[in-house]
Amino acid sequence: MATVLNKVDAVIVGFGWAGAIMAKELTEAGLQVVALERGPMQDTYPEGSYPQVIDELTYSVRKKLFVDVSKETVTVRHSINDVALPNRQLGAFLPGKGVGGAGLHWSGVHFRVDPVELRMRSHYEERYGRKFIPDDMTIQDFGVTYEELEPYFDFAEKVFGTSGQAWTVNGQVVGEGKGGNPYAPDRSSPFPLPAQKNVVSARLFEKAATSLGYKPYNLPSANTSGPYTNPYGAQMGPCNFCGFCSGYVCYMYSKASPNVNILPALRQVPNFELRPNAHVLRVNLDDSKRKATGVTYIDAQGREVEQPAELVILAAFQFNNVRLMLLSGIGKPYDPVKNEGVVGRNFAYQNMGTVKAFFDKDTYTNNFIGAGGNGIAIDDFNADNFDHGPHGFVGGSPMWVNQAGSRPIAGTANPPGTPAWGSAWKKATADYYTHQVSMDAHGAHQSYRGNYLDLDPTYRDAYGQPLLRMTFDWQENDIRMNQFMVDKLSKIAQAMNPKSIAVLGKKVKDHFNTASYQTTHLNGGAIMGTDPKTSALNRYLQSWDVHNVFVPGASAFPQGLGYNPTGLVAALTYWSARAIREQYLKNPGPLVQA
Repeated sequence: MATVLNKVDAVIVGFGWAGAIMAKELTEAGLQVVALERGPMQDTYPEGSYPQVIDELTYSVRKKLFVDVSKETVTVRHSINDVALPNRQLGAFLPGKGVGGAGLHWSGVHFRVDPVELRMRSHYEERYGRKFIPDDMTIQDFGVTYEELEPYFDFAEKVFGTSGQAWTVNGQVVGEGKGGNPYAPDRSSPFPLPAQKNVVSARLFEKAATSLGYKPYNLPSANTSGPYTNPYGAQMGPCNFCGFCSGYVCYMYSKASPNVNILPALRQVPNFELRPNAHVLRVNLDDSKRKATGVTYIDAQGREVEQPAELVILAAFQFNNVRLMLLSGIGKPYDPVKNEGVVGRNFAYQNMGTVKAFFDKDTYTNNFIGAGGNGIAIDDFNADNFDHGPHGFVGGSPMWVNQAGSRPIAGTANPPGTPAWGSAWKKATADYYTHQVSMDAHGAHQSYRGNYLDLDPTYRDAYGQPLLRMTFDWQENDIRMNQFMVDKLSKIAQAMNPKSIAVLGKKVKDHFNTASYQTTHLNGGAIMGTDPKTSALNRYLQSWDVHNVFVPGASAFPQGLGYNPTGLVAALTYWSARAIREQYLKNPGPLVQA
């Protein structure tokens, strides 16, 4: 029998960016808040202590900060007609574990969103007509506009200590000739910090892109370009370009994380408690199934514990939010055959393409240095910044050089045709390690009727609960878009005048493969919207079915973005928290009538 604890005002499941933001907002409102994190306590000290953290074998190869797939994973299949098998080796995506979640191991690329991507279906139907969107593509609008979210993007950047260069501030151009992005939407204030200095590879990309008529800009980076103190009093030091960023704890306190930027403030208040090693099994519902009464979890000693609460926030990783809703009976599970139900619907990913340029020994790129969000990008092919009509696909892609640091084990890319081992491989590694540039097309991925999440009928986790099943494959639209983007990116690479290039893109009839890393940008499954028939959450991230459950995170995205998702996750979480504070707490119930 579970041990029943005293009731609190709010229980938060997961302590990454979404959970930390919610905890800060709700404690400020005077609520008694408990945050439950399934993984261990971890922080910049001692986990990020120098020199122990500069250990590629422990962090990159043995994946210290990531989930243990022997205990919990997803099963994967390409279509409804296939048999799903458990993914027992980390590859395509890397969910985090422990306090900070993916917000501790992320790189720091910190975008907002292109306003078009918040109203994808409406925009494409208006510009290209309904028939332009494939019949099996289930993209839809978020139900919230950029103008509504702008104050929350602005505040999140101040919390993160984001470095960058604005294009316009309150309608006035301030970034022309200074590294601003001419395609970026208007802002209410500049970035908190100037853009980081550019490394050699970024300057090569900038020169080549400019020569082709494109408009390069500095990547917005949650890696500090100088010392900074955020609105919560958290202090950050300037990034030293050590190159141990993505997949690591930042020992310089230079990369934004929940652990550095929010947790120190929460530790100062008496109405907050963080419980690590607390694996939540389910959200508990009352007899009506319309109200949550709290959650049940397994603690560090293996005991079953019930935490009653007036408000339940599911702020776990994207997979886990969807799985907990399915396990708890919150919302109708999606059925792709009938095209009914909402939980598990619109699962989407990122549509990546990569080109590597290799130079002779006179061109040094020093790619062993870097910062997770450092680089130069173009948005000429992002969102709908170009005419899609002649090309016949939906979606766009920013393109960039993002030099996060190529470490000695994983950073040994060689030109095409190099043997995989032996003396020729060794020579090529020595010849090209500091003479190469890697660039990406970071394509938006759309949602489809046949790509979805549900509970696996066969496989279970260490606690006896069904694993989440991922039914997913690349579609014709994805491959067509990827080939277009990789072709454009290849031309930028060729304009750098390298000795050779390697092109890593999708071919016709390619299938999704979990073996090699792509991104951890997983989206959808518990999506927001304006219609309870096609979305699990309303525009405030509140469950349509259980009014005291809110679900922030990329699980709320109806489709993938061209940009990295963290900036939008943060803004939507602040937006949702404000609605809870100003509307829900005064009159608990649905914030939007179905």
